[in-house]
Amino acid sequence: MAMTPGRLKSVLLLVALWVSGPLAFTQAGDAAATASDEHSAPKRQHPTSRAWGTRLESEPPGYVTTLDRSGMLTFKDVDWLDFGLEQRTRYEYRSDLRRPDLTDDQQFLLRTRMYLGVHDIVDPFRFAIEVQDARQFNSEYGDSSRDVNQADVLQAFAELYFEDALGEGYPLQFRAGRMTLEYVDRRLVGRNRWRNTVNAFDGFRLRMGQPTSDWQVDVFAVQPVESLMSRPDRPDEERWLYGVVGAWRGWSDRTTIEPYYFALDEDRKNSANADREIHTLGFHLFGPIGKTRFDYDMDAAFQFGDDGARRHRAFAAYGELGYTFAHPWKPRLAFAALYATGDRNPDDNTTERFDRLFEVTHPYSTTDLFAWQNAISPKLLLALRPSKTLTVDTSYGAYWLASDADAWPIAGLRDSDGRSGDFIGQELELRVRCQLDRRVELEAGYAHFFPGAFVRNTSDADDGDLFYVQTTIHF
Repeated sequence: MAMTPGRLKSVLLLVALWVSGPLAFTQAGDAAATASDEHSAPKRQHPTSRAWGTRLESEPPGYVTTLDRSGMLTFKDVDWLDFGLEQRTRYEYRSDLRRPDLTDDQQFLLRTRMYLGVHDIVDPFRFAIEVQDARQFNSEYGDSSRDVNQADVLQAFAELYFEDALGEGYPLQFRAGRMTLEYVDRRLVGRNRWRNTVNAFDGFRLRMGQPTSDWQVDVFAVQPVESLMSRPDRPDEERWLYGVVGAWRGWSDRTTIEPYYFALDEDRKNSANADREIHTLGFHLFGPIGKTRFDYDMDAAFQFGDDGARRHRAFAAYGELGYTFAHPWKPRLAFAALYATGDRNPDDNTTERFDRLFEVTHPYSTTDLFAWQNAISPKLLLALRPSKTLTVDTSYGAYWLASDADAWPIAGLRDSDGRSGDFIGQELELRVRCQLDRRVELEAGYAHFFPGAFVRNTSDADDGDLFYVQTTIHF
């Protein structure tokens, strides 16, 4: 069941043809429009998605800047060195179904990151390192890799960067080492922001173009890094993640299309864990709707492959339609809908629960009780910006099982006979963020979960609560 070189070659050839077709069409159109200037730089203002939780982290991360912009005269000419130091402290009160005994928990989470990167001065060679220290205190439960990763390397990579190698504004970048990845709308591969620890990968990445280009193609082959909490992290040598992600922005100033392909290959030496080979093929589409105040975001993904002795077939989709009112507070009201298949029959030869790969779950639920797996969920969201330093957002969501015979994965509840109903419950959420100054941000939030019939029939659960306060300081 391993992804053999021949099989990998065939898959990548198929994906390359899938990517290159629209790309060639886009380039041909651009060439006809700019025949007098062979290497014309992109001039369009590309749209960005306004959907909840889809904003990608910049590279380097947002807390990083070049030293010449630090405000210190000593470094006024040092524009080739990136540096950033960030410290986040969060207090959480939780009472929810993530814990089997429903014990109330009051936890303090501390996360410190530092980034150092060199570029331009020795081009095309560049390198960077990012270290992280993540700890938790006062919890009723033991340490977990979600919360703890003491003094370890988050990123450490070298790269070759050729500016304008593919035309003006289209660089070529090859990176090798340990890195974080964030693609499409973060639903399948993302750099965790809310969680105290972050997904990291060891391997290779090739990027053609950049986020400001009319087109962009990323290809990568990486091994997920295992977080060992108090020991140095190491790659999981039994798993590989391959991917090809494209973006076409140049053919319209109102639409961005991002097709993607991911392949997860797990060859387990321990017979207790089945070998798996999961292929995910999908596309992401977003932008404003004409000259109106409406915007949209759509993502659809189909999965196929093998899960042990069973075939794997699954599907997931997400859609969001928003409207921004003409008001000084810029209120945006949005309706979102999420769907992901579940396993309809645990005794047949096909698994149908959508595999969420390395997704970021927080956009689905402030309490992190839900993921892109066996779920149907409509959601209403409202975001306000009363001032340049203050943002407020609130939402209401309802959640059902897509298959009432499959599990609610994060809570670990299941009725394989499907007789306990399919309504999981409802959640109300509120979040307030205040930029106290350019280096300090204060955030507070509250979420309440109302259990539905499925939860009441399969557990002793009561209503759930999450309240938190966190500060983030950039040095």
